[in-house]
Amino acid sequence: MSSINTNASAMTALQTLAATNKALNTTQGRIATGLRVAEASDNAAYWSIATTMRSDNKALSTVQDSLGLGASKVDTAYTGMNKTIDTLNEIKVKLVAATGASDADKAKIDTEVKALQKQLKAYADGATFSGANMLSVNSGTTATTASDVKVVSAFTRDATGTASISTIDVNVENIKLYEAGTAAGVNKGILDSNRVVSVAGAVSEVAAADAVVLGTFSQTDTFTVAAMELTNGTLFANDAQIGQMLSVVESALKDMNTAATNLGAAKNRIELQKAFTSSLMDSIDRGVGQLVDADMNKESTRLQAIQVQQQLGIQALSIANGNSQSILSLFRG
Repeated sequence: MSSINTNASAMTALQTLAATNKALNTTQGRIATGLRVAEASDNAAYWSIATTMRSDNKALSTVQDSLGLGASKVDTAYTGMNKTIDTLNEIKVKLVAATGASDADKAKIDTEVKALQKQLKAYADGATFSGANMLSVNSGTTATTASDVKVVSAFTRDATGTASISTIDVNVENIKLYEAGTAAGVNKGILDSNRVVSVAGAVSEVAAADAVVLGTFSQTDTFTVAAMELTNGTLFANDAQIGQMLSVVESALKDMNTAATNLGAAKNRIELQKAFTSSLMDSIDRGVGQLVDADMNKESTRLQAIQVQQQLGIQALSIANGNSQSILSLFRG
């Protein structure tokens, strides 16, 4: 039946053309943005996951910056520690040379030792990066231990969606060389701590310094690497006291080697975490891409097909509208 009020063919063609135009707009949008899921309306679940992961990736980027900053802090302390070890070895050589030397020679050697002691302090004070110094510490008037240096190392999210931050902690208390804190019971650093040599030759740290009388040996004499001297201008250390000083220097070198090992381990761990974080960020980018990125090869092929469908739809609508015109021929004489 033909009707001039209702053109069913035109209505069908129009609906088909509208659907084709919608598909064309969708495909053109994917090609323009490169995204299969650009908005929550495209796929709410995928959009939500991708948005959260992109946010986490930005947090990981900050973590990577923090790791770089932490690596610089640890590397600065590591460099300072190595230089102080080299300098302390020079002091050790000077003490060996002072054994059995005349007072005049001891005075000359003492001048060199004091210059090297000042250099030790200069190295420790100079090992500062971004306001952080792990070698020359001031814990203040109340703290008895130096605060750890914390390096943000990871941003994680568990199965429940709870986010958390992990850190790599560097124990400054065990590596500090100087401590300017004045609190009761505060532990001094490796170089400014008081050390006493037992009868058996073992070296231990003590809280209070014993008054050392140069030239007069005492088993209770305490020496500090940062302040020990061969002469005070009048009296001179005898060979037994120089032997005590050598034992103290050896003890300090042992502690510094351990501290350098700890710093080296922390440095290596930070570098490993930096590499892991970089790889993790790349993995997250790939995962998000698999969820929301458009397949450009597929979309370009689909675009061509839809454009053909659109042209055919326009042609079909034109034919359907033309069918109504044929009714007029029935009324022509």
